[in-house]
Amino acid sequence: MSDYRAEFVKFAIDSNVLCFGEFKTKAGRMSPYFFNAGLFNDGDKLKRLGEFYAKAIVGSGIAFDVLFGPAYKGIPLAASIAIALSAMGRNVPFAFNRKEAKDHGEGGTVVGAALKGKVLIVDDVISAGTSVRESVDLIRAAGAEPAGVVIALDRMERGTGAKSAVQEVREQYGIPVAAVVTLDNLVEFLERDAKRQTELQAVAAYRAQYGV
Repeated sequence: MSDYRAEFVKFAIDSNVLCFGEFKTKAGRMSPYFFNAGLFNDGDKLKRLGEFYAKAIVGSGIAFDVLFGPAYKGIPLAASIAIALSAMGRNVPFAFNRKEAKDHGEGGTVVGAALKGKVLIVDDVISAGTSVRESVDLIRAAGAEPAGVVIALDRMERGTGAKSAVQEVREQYGIPVAAVVTLDNLVEFLERDAKRQTELQAVAAYRAQYGV
């Protein structure tokens, strides 16, 4: 595991974004961990979050021209990532969408840079894939091409079928999906901490039942 991935897991735990216990997922499963990106909720956390995403984006090798953050959690993500990439020497435009079209002023549903060329979607997680589908449709309607998706955490967990939501997105749209960290990285982090063996056992048992 690269240093920044281990740092991100620790950062998420310290920020109470990654919690352990019993949490009911959208699929009705009782998960031993929960990731709530909405708790990256101050300037310092958002700055660091953007930096972690920027490292993952650079490491993924995905070529893109514009960042796109789907409303609502994707909006601060796209902005913070653009700032982090700028600090790394790459100035990229970013855009986001409104949930409802604006019928006055400039109108439309997209705010920020024009969607053109290759557009990289940035979001927190992929659960049902609804946000990705809406983003891909919006990008294609603008005459641009979806370049891929980058998320914070890949739970590596089965969806409604035998494949994970991330695998389904890759196959359905033919685009890469990269993650800052995966469940593999989380397990490796827990394995290194003697004080977290209870959490490790719970995550391992859940993975054995629902993992891909």
